[in-house]
Amino acid sequence: MRAVVITKYGDPDVLSIKEVEKPTPKHDEILVKVRATSLNRADLMQRRGLYPDPFPGAHDIPGLEFSGTVESCGDSVTNWNVGDEVMGIVSGGAYAEYLVVPEMQAITVPQNIGLANAAAIPEVFITAWDALVCQANLQAGQWALVHAGASGVGTAAIQICKAIGAYVVVTCSAGKRDACLALGADLAIDYKTADFVEVAMQATHGKGVTAILDVIGGDYLNRNVSALALKGTIVQVGLMGGGSTAFNIGALMPKRARLMGTVLRPRPVDEKIAVTQRFIAEMMPLFAVGKMRPVIDRRFELNQIVEAHQLMESNANTGKIVIDVC
Repeated sequence: MRAVVITKYGDPDVLSIKEVEKPTPKHDEILVKVRATSLNRADLMQRRGLYPDPFPGAHDIPGLEFSGTVESCGDSVTNWNVGDEVMGIVSGGAYAEYLVVPEMQAITVPQNIGLANAAAIPEVFITAWDALVCQANLQAGQWALVHAGASGVGTAAIQICKAIGAYVVVTCSAGKRDACLALGADLAIDYKTADFVEVAMQATHGKGVTAILDVIGGDYLNRNVSALALKGTIVQVGLMGGGSTAFNIGALMPKRARLMGTVLRPRPVDEKIAVTQRFIAEMMPLFAVGKMRPVIDRRFELNQIVEAHQLMESNANTGKIVIDVC
């Protein structure tokens, strides 16, 4: 099968399409013929040697999410049949024509979304939902602050907030404000010209936001604390702005607030299955009725993977960059 393999670490041009062996499903796994995958920041880090697959295979193949059809099933699989349309998260390997995944980690593709677009759902929607709802316990009527609102995780987070009845303020660049507002953001702040702390406090009448979803890190951390409500939660899911900063712990303590980091990729299979199954129960019905949808900026063919990585590194995209594999 064809797959994108990292042959050495570096810029996008280190990515190479090679013929590698087709995987074989274990007794509780399904073999999926991949229709599409999507780019994530973790893929760029993996390509640079900064975020390796925690469960590596024979080849260093990036890709954390997929959509495709079931090609074959392990002998104990009961939930799927050959030809079923599925999507899901994996720890790596989705930049390939075939992959294997535990049957309980696969999700039925909503008919109104379609197989080609479904690859833009799993990683970002599960990440945003897990951070805001499962970890920060965001509830209807409360406020969330989401950084990088036009990113894949950001566009998912906006829709999740509105679907559960929460308010959301996002930061983004000036040219992406309209897209965020169109998705349902209550406020969209140009991070270069406005102070998100000031705007968040005004919006909440001085109380602060209940939950903050941050993919930036760096010097945003202290400002996040300033924007946070009493007993609020900051969930760190990325470090686009850097992983180190001077932090005033004294500002966090009187708010009795929580600062936590989370990632999906290195979680063991049982945890990934648990979060997937809860996501299926709580969020997937919202796709079926049109309350949530993937936001896709551009599509590339597999042989255009270098150009796709270059686009993501330029930060020009709003929403997901999808790779059509087969």
